[in-house]
Amino acid sequence: MKIDRQPTYSFVILTLILIIIDTILAWASVTITPTVAGGVVSWLFFAVAFMVLFTLWFGWYGAIAAYVGTLVGSGLMVSEVLNQHPLVAVVWAVAGLFQVLIPLAAVRSFGVNLSMENPRDYTYILLFGVVINNLIGAAWAAWTLSLAEPVAMMTVFSAWFIGNAVVCLFIVPLGLKLFTPKMEKHRLYVKNYWD
Repeated sequence: MKIDRQPTYSFVILTLILIIIDTILAWASVTITPTVAGGVVSWLFFAVAFMVLFTLWFGWYGAIAAYVGTLVGSGLMVSEVLNQHPLVAVVWAVAGLFQVLIPLAAVRSFGVNLSMENPRDYTYILLFGVVINNLIGAAWAAWTLSLAEPVAMMTVFSAWFIGNAVVCLFIVPLGLKLFTPKMEKHRLYVKNYWD
């Protein structure tokens, strides 16, 4: 298999920039909007929509940034409980990976056109980039948070799922439709997982 572009320092810089953006967005999401579970689960977590977009455009580089952004921005920077239980924090942040890797795998596996040119593309994005990814992420987050402190798992699950699905529903399809044609022309755009 021939790789057209070898990863260079450009991808390292891109990943660092995305980590900074995701961390700031995650921190803002849990400090500006109402939260549950000790301030780590937001009822309107707008950062996740951008994490999904970045991963769909930049592959695993975006996924790495989403994990670190979730861990630091909405976890360690705001939660005393996760600071006291860093291993739980590391496992808890995997929810962010689920939320971005599920749509990435679906898009690559089913050949979805990220420019959203037909109803089939919207169907896959809504199914895997709004519903399934956020259901799995919410279940994982609720379970792992319960390892560190007693939490109302259904409240955490509901807040996580609703807070993420709503913003993904509005931002992800629109962002893909408006910006993918420009992103695909950029040399840092990743067509598969790593390119």
